[in-house]
Amino acid sequence: MSTWLGVPADKVWDLVGGFNALADWHPAIEKSELEGGGEVRKLSLAGGGTIVEKLEHHSDTERTYTYTITDSPLPVADYTATLTVRDEGQGSTVKWSSDFAPSGAASGQVAEVIQGIYQTGFDNLKKLLGG
Repeated sequence: MSTWLGVPADKVWDLVGGFNALADWHPAIEKSELEGGGEVRKLSLAGGGTIVEKLEHHSDTERTYTYTITDSPLPVADYTATLTVRDEGQGSTVKWSSDFAPSGAASGQVAEVIQGIYQTGFDNLKKLLGG
């Protein structure tokens, strides 16, 4: 999934580019704590629950990072996601994509949950930075 924002990519990356920054812009995340020398983040979810994610790749130059979920209440297995910010016209595009296997739920239902998480983040970025 992706969304366009009417601000330069560098400004967007300043907000979303840190691996520990998700709580700064995604309303479903109450707190993010780094562990493992900064390569693991423990996310405390609004309403309860915890997700643990491991940073696999990070590049400020390319404005992208990739992570895997190591522990989560989400019905997914083998989850890998990438967040990328690119210049586009007079603004920028934020792309958030993932590969995963459904675990304990139907594939379509899991995809809807993940897409909803991404869309909530995109909607809040538009509020914070302007659409």
